[in-house]
Amino acid sequence: MDNINSIGNARLILREVGKVIVGKDEVMIKVLLAILAGGHILMEDIPGVGKTTMAVAFSKALGLEYNRVQFTPDVLPSDITGYSIYDKNTGTMNYQKGAILCNLFLADELNRATSRTQSALLQAMEEGEVTVDNRTYPVPEPFIVIATQNPTGAKGTQMLPDSQMDRFMLRLSIGYPSHEDETEMIRRKQKGVTMENIMQMVSREELMQLRREVEKVFVKDEIIDYIVNLCSATRNHPAIIQGASPRASLALTALSKATAWIQGRDYVLPKDVRFIFRDCIEHRLIWAQESSGSAARAQALSEVLGSVRAPAIK
Repeated sequence: MDNINSIGNARLILREVGKVIVGKDEVMIKVLLAILAGGHILMEDIPGVGKTTMAVAFSKALGLEYNRVQFTPDVLPSDITGYSIYDKNTGTMNYQKGAILCNLFLADELNRATSRTQSALLQAMEEGEVTVDNRTYPVPEPFIVIATQNPTGAKGTQMLPDSQMDRFMLRLSIGYPSHEDETEMIRRKQKGVTMENIMQMVSREELMQLRREVEKVFVKDEIIDYIVNLCSATRNHPAIIQGASPRASLALTALSKATAWIQGRDYVLPKDVRFIFRDCIEHRLIWAQESSGSAARAQALSEVLGSVRAPAIK
């Protein structure tokens, strides 16, 4: 599979998802970037704007085995990771796999679960395996977690801890559609356009090949220094109590490579880093109280970008 055909497949994937998601092209592109970079995505938004629809649409377009768990306070860690059950005929313990053993796992309203259940995701997200009764089971490849979280209303919710937020490569918000896009959504619904209209564009093996191509994208030392300097600058900004971790530097590098690749380049430019910087970094930071609003955070990250000189690479 050559690079030109691969990029064509990426565009076909976005076209299929765009059948049910209207007017949110940049969000769809960023979700695909995270998938190509081998990361997980946190969709933080109000209910009803299409978070679940987007996750299901990507699973169908990518031909992935998909599981969804609607998180509530009574969901147990064993519901996620699986459990062992005694077989009296053989006298052995048989493993019953949990919902997370799939290619694309949708953790719907993850912040409604208890912290113990939330932590059941950590090993799978970070290490690609789960441990049950001292036995380890690998998750299938590829493996992607898309979690949704409602940022408003604390009743019945347990917001994700910093350690878990840092494991999501991207945090995205879909937001309300424009008037034109919302009317187009209604028209498509009236015409019978549903999830069943989404066609599979690649196989799991082809997706893994796309990931390997992204991994080969070249990153010059000057770009690496630029990424590290940006993350370091978040550690010294007055609006930020705790800056970006080294995991953030690695994630920003991987996403920048995917951004370059999807534009048909085999090398990263500073504009690739800037394109994905806020979505990759903001949720990993601990902010001062006076900078808790979205506008203040955007301003602070804009100042970080402005304070670090980009290398002159074109």
